[in-house]
Amino acid sequence: MVRSGFRSTFFPQTLKTSNTEENTRSRILKAALRLFAAQGYDGTTTKDLAKKAKVAEGTLFRYFPNKKAILIEVATQGWIEILTDLLTELSEMGNYKAVAQVMRRRMLRMQENNDLLKVCFIEAQFHQELREKIQSEVIIKMTDVAEAFFETAMERGIYRRTNPKIVAQVFLGMFAIAGFSSETIITPEASPKALQEMAEGIADIFLHGVLA
Repeated sequence: MVRSGFRSTFFPQTLKTSNTEENTRSRILKAALRLFAAQGYDGTTTKDLAKKAKVAEGTLFRYFPNKKAILIEVATQGWIEILTDLLTELSEMGNYKAVAQVMRRRMLRMQENNDLLKVCFIEAQFHQELREKIQSEVIIKMTDVAEAFFETAMERGIYRRTNPKIVAQVFLGMFAIAGFSSETIITPEASPKALQEMAEGIADIFLHGVLA
C-alpha cells in the first residue's frame, strides 16, 4: 500500500519564513487565481494583482520574478494540492474497488476549484512554460505515486496484471477530464446526483471497461 506521506514529497522543506511573508505570498496567489480566472492572464496587469492582494506593486516582485511566475505557481500548486488529496484518499481507502466513492468525493470538491480549472484549461494552451512545469512538477510525480499504488494492488491480485504506469496514466487522465467537467461535460450547477452518476460511470469504465 502506498503510504500517505505525499505532502512531504511534493512540498519539500524550505527555509522557514515568517507568518507575515507566508500570508503575503498566499494573498498574492489567491488574488492572482481570482483575477486570471475572471479576466485572463493577458487581461490582468501587475497593478491589478497588487490592488487585489492589497500590497504595493513592487512587493509582487519580492516574491515572484514576474507575472508569468505567478501564473505558473498558481497552477502547479493548485494541481499538486488537488491530486495529493486524491492519491492520499486512494491509498487509504479500505477497499481497492471503492474507486467510485473516492471519485465522487473528489469531484464534489473539484467544484470548489472552478477558478483553478478555468485558469489551467485556458492558459496552458498559450504558455509553454506552464505546460512544462505541470508536466515535470505534477504529472510525472503524481503518475509515479499512482503507479506504485496500482502495482501493489496487482501484486495482491485485486487488479489483473498489466502495465501499472499505463493504468496510473489512464486513471489520472480520467480524473483530470472529470475535473474539467464544468467546461466540457457537466454544467457548474450540476446536482450531487449528477456528479455521483458521473463518478460511478467513470469508476465502472475504469474497473470493467466498456465491452459487453
